[in-house]
Amino acid sequence: MIPTLINAKEHEQETLALCKMKLSLRLVVIVAVVTTIVFFAFSQKKMQVPKMNILQLCDCQPQTDSSDIESIAEPMETDDEIEDLFNEIDGLIPRVSIDNWQKATSAEKTNLTVVNPKDNYCVGDLLLVRVNACDYSGAPKTYGGDYLRARIYSPSTNSSASGSIQDYNNGTYLVKFTLFWEGTVHISIVLMHPSEAASALWRGRNQGFANIKYTGNFTSATSYVNSECGFYLDTQEEVCAYIDKRDKEAFFCMKPENYPCEALTHMNSVNRDHSYLAEVEQLLLNRSNIGLEISKPLKPVKVTSCGKKLKEPTKKCSTGSNYPIPSGYFSYNVWKPIHCKMTQFTDNDKLKDFLKGKKLFLLGDSTVRQYIRHFAENIKIVDYFNHTEDEMQSWQKTLLAINLEKFIYVQWKKHTFPFVSKTFYSIKEDAYMARQIDQIGGGENTIIVLTLGQHFRPFPFRTFIRSALNVRRAIERLFIRSPRTRVIIKEENARDMDIGAERFSDFHGYVQYLALREIFKGLNVGFVDGLDMTIAYACNVIHPPLEVLENLISMSFTQVS
Repeated sequence: MIPTLINAKEHEQETLALCKMKLSLRLVVIVAVVTTIVFFAFSQKKMQVPKMNILQLCDCQPQTDSSDIESIAEPMETDDEIEDLFNEIDGLIPRVSIDNWQKATSAEKTNLTVVNPKDNYCVGDLLLVRVNACDYSGAPKTYGGDYLRARIYSPSTNSSASGSIQDYNNGTYLVKFTLFWEGTVHISIVLMHPSEAASALWRGRNQGFANIKYTGNFTSATSYVNSECGFYLDTQEEVCAYIDKRDKEAFFCMKPENYPCEALTHMNSVNRDHSYLAEVEQLLLNRSNIGLEISKPLKPVKVTSCGKKLKEPTKKCSTGSNYPIPSGYFSYNVWKPIHCKMTQFTDNDKLKDFLKGKKLFLLGDSTVRQYIRHFAENIKIVDYFNHTEDEMQSWQKTLLAINLEKFIYVQWKKHTFPFVSKTFYSIKEDAYMARQIDQIGGGENTIIVLTLGQHFRPFPFRTFIRSALNVRRAIERLFIRSPRTRVIIKEENARDMDIGAERFSDFHGYVQYLALREIFKGLNVGFVDGLDMTIAYACNVIHPPLEVLENLISMSFTQVS
């Protein structure tokens, strides 16, 4: 019986092996047939290899079917959240128009009056100034909406502060200054734009995308071609559509003949010879009519201690709070927040000790690029990693700097569209800021400082709102996976007054400043009020001077230290 059982088992094993061999042969035949069919299909161009989307926007494919142009070229519909915020800001903007520039607010004819005059003020007192706006004929204005700036300053101590401005919407404004220091204090109230210009700027901005022209560079191994690009292309021709389906952000280029959409490698932009404004409105935006000191200056006031000292805050500045203008003041070129205490990070050793073992990600435009340049070029606490980019890659390239001894890692990376630059820049590694944040692991030794705004100014306001909301959601996702990551938002600073006011006026920056605070309200992030600092310091340049930059950096790091 035993030999019979063994033979039966051997027979069963042989049968099973034979079946496996037959199955393997069948699988080989099937694979060979499928491979032949796929190869034949590709050779007949009836199947396409899935395309990897350029710009790292998403995993969706570029749209190149001209029959679908109507469904993708129109600006995407905004959701209720975007529309609600747009309407909230829209309700703050004056609705006025004129056919004669002399009916606009005149800095020369406008009157200033000190409401609470004194021979001597005490430190901590309020100084109240009433502004009665008048037009060029001297007639009082009956509506508000003028874009004003107010500051006090003492050159002898390098002290300065912004003032808060209340608009009564009848041509009258009340400016409140807190007298933070002793000495002779000068008063400055500036008419940045009359209400008529502010109204025109808002209306023109939201009419379309035509003020900026984008050109994309498509390349191959042996040639290249330039093609028109933008947020909206009015065409029936074939286009490349670079769409982030999740975040509903989109950008388009005319598809060059014989180039795939993935061949887009570089981009530049220029101001188009175009305006949405009437001739009289453009006149109000000439440099000679921007940022005019109200020409009936007030006499300086005397401020003494009166036997008391201004109480300084003792609680360190931290994330989760933001404060209205004025949120602080300069004294001997050092920023003094009035609600919390700032630590100065101006000493090299102190900066290195703080950044030891940390990763610092700087996201946005060139105003946060100043941080890494200061660390690497001015105080030299980190060294640039060797960059060997092609010649078309200029200042916009990603910067990386490290300190091996202290294990410090600092990186700056620009946000993608909208990004405005006359010189061509590489977009091969570009991603929207929300996607960049998604790619950061985070952790207790990770700090993110971001800014967005300057490059959004020439485009409809909903474009900015959508991007900012997407960034908020990305930060919320970051906090879920890495709740100990620290995030700082550097708010927009003032910039030059003589560079294309219709496109880049600080008025656009101001409304974005208001919206950004609303969008990030309730999120545990830190705010650095670049607008308040630069108004107080009166530095009307896009890249603030070293004295301001050091305070921006100190305020950033104090909140995450």
